Amino acid sequence: MSAILGVLQHDNPELIHPEMIEHMMGALKQYPADDVRIWHSRGISLGCHAQWITPESVQEMLPYYDEEHRLSITADAIIDNREELFNRLQVEHARRHNMPDSQLIILAYLKWGKDAPCYLIGDYAFVIWDEAKRQLFGARDLLGNRSLYFHHQQGQFAFCTVVNPLFSLPGVKKELNESWFSEFLAIPVVLDAIDVYSTVYRNIEQLPPAQRFTLVSGKLRVEQYGSLVTPIEKLKLRTDGEYEEAFRAVFQEAVNSKLRTFKQVGASLSGGLDSAAVVSFAADPLRSEGKTLHTYSYVPSPDFVDWTGKSMVADERPYMNSIVQHVGNMSDRYLDFPNRNSLEEVDDLLHLMEGPYKFFENSFWIKGILEQAEQHGVGVLLNGARGNYSISWGPAADYYARLMRRFRWVHLNRELKLYGRHFGVGRKRLLPYIAKQAFPFARQFPFFRKQAEVPPLLIHPDFAGRTKVIERLQSHDVGLREYMMDEFESRVRQFGDLSVSNHQGTSTTRFSLRYGVWERDPTSDPRVIRFCLSVPIEQYVQNGVDRALIRRSTERYLPDSVRLNQRIRGVQGADWIHRMLPSWRSFTEEVEMFCRDSAASEYLNVKQIKQSLAVIGHSPKPEAAFDPDARLLMQSLIVFRFLKQFSS
Repeated sequence: MSAILGVLQHDNPELIHPEMIEHMMGALKQYPADDVRIWHSRGISLGCHAQWITPESVQEMLPYYDEEHRLSITADAIIDNREELFNRLQVEHARRHNMPDSQLIILAYLKWGKDAPCYLIGDYAFVIWDEAKRQLFGARDLLGNRSLYFHHQQGQFAFCTVVNPLFSLPGVKKELNESWFSEFLAIPVVLDAIDVYSTVYRNIEQLPPAQRFTLVSGKLRVEQYGSLVTPIEKLKLRTDGEYEEAFRAVFQEAVNSKLRTFKQVGASLSGGLDSAAVVSFAADPLRSEGKTLHTYSYVPSPDFVDWTGKSMVADERPYMNSIVQHVGNMSDRYLDFPNRNSLEEVDDLLHLMEGPYKFFENSFWIKGILEQAEQHGVGVLLNGARGNYSISWGPAADYYARLMRRFRWVHLNRELKLYGRHFGVGRKRLLPYIAKQAFPFARQFPFFRKQAEVPPLLIHPDFAGRTKVIERLQSHDVGLREYMMDEFESRVRQFGDLSVSNHQGTSTTRFSLRYGVWERDPTSDPRVIRFCLSVPIEQYVQNGVDRALIRRSTERYLPDSVRLNQRIRGVQGADWIHRMLPSWRSFTEEVEMFCRDSAASEYLNVKQIKQSLAVIGHSPKPEAAFDPDARLLMQSLIVFRFLKQFSS
């Protein structure tokens, strides 16, 4: 992986000074590097702060200059479909083994030009200087797993993987982008913002996922080159077994392509289907390489009393242990990170993320797992973060609602009978719930009508009015109102809404640069997503079983206690308040203090913060972990500290 950067002086090439990019390089010293290089030509400077992960990246010289074609590239990339590209590009077999991904991208650009990203599968952000055309060209992968920021002012274009180096350039000031900031404050869910082009800084933009840019003669053009949710032809196979076999083939290919590292391979393991499927498909290929899969699992502290109820569990160790024993070839670690909590991580994460963040419940153990992986020499850390919408998708209630809307009574009756057997509930109890799912417009009638819960908002009403942020967000499902979206629509949004990918790629890139560990998710591989979107819904909900395709496909791969578990789900972040209880008094004192701060009151809804503090109190119960008022208090502290850092 790499932090890439560059400066192009397009109006007057003689004005560029090599010192400019050297200043930017200096801002990257906080990240470890295996190699640091700068390349200069007339009017253009490119740089790369590289961390070697794949075998081909060792000793790779980036930026790379192709003298024959007069092309320069700097890239932060792992390309997964190398063999496919080698065959398409007719690369000699003798060159394939050691060819770095950056040179493969150059060959793709030579053949397909600006359409090259359409043929690349993997995690990447790259920029190419085409000397002959005097053109700068760059792209970001379909799911935005690597980030790319830029500053474009008259006569000059500068870009970087992260934001802070751009402030090293003359005339680039750190100013708050109130439009982005208003979205961050107004959206009560984990999503940062719906504007995928802007950032928290007014003069810094970003290239969104699945987009490319060209810069010629000072004219910048940004456009989308692809989508995962364009109409996909439905797969039509003869038997259930053929669907299972096809799934295993596609998923194994995706997993194998993400094991490519000369370092150790790790995985974040929970007790659920997604991460379990990932490790079960990774263990055997690693065994053939003579490697052991290192798994890292977060567990609550020993004194935590699980309050989550019968259908959820905060400590998934019994399921994790059964996965490890069944699959084999794993070195498993269960980490409770004593004396660590969300509050103590705030200042460091604000520095690392270069802005405010919302994933505070899990922040301390996400960092902790990456720290452990780094110590064990792990280069690639697998996860199954998006599996709920790809490999383990299969919403029974929404499928049954669809059957009801289409009056497929015989099929619906059979499914509900089988589903009821699994859960010990009769069809009479299920039908009213399915009816509400099937006909949401019925909720408009008096006997269905209920007051929609309005979440407490962190944004100050005057700031919201001045920026018109609520109006901008009204047409988006961001938690501001009760939404009628079902799991079919949510799935399309997960892979089609660029703001979702933008949000996830931001944190993934920052963490990887700090720890030298690249998080890779086979469940979000484009080949896997497109396959899963092509599979008929009847394969996902079948015989009263939800998530049916992966349950059938992982027979013998996973223990039945995990594979067939429909009743209990793991819940993460349930113990964040429990961990903060020793610090809760100082936490609330800081909240009370910034409620009196004039800078905070300009942006934050101080009245609501005080109300939330009164609701939660000075000695909350751990059960308040998912209470909107508790989340608002923690989020307000993070934002206030960001504003303090910003103004200092």
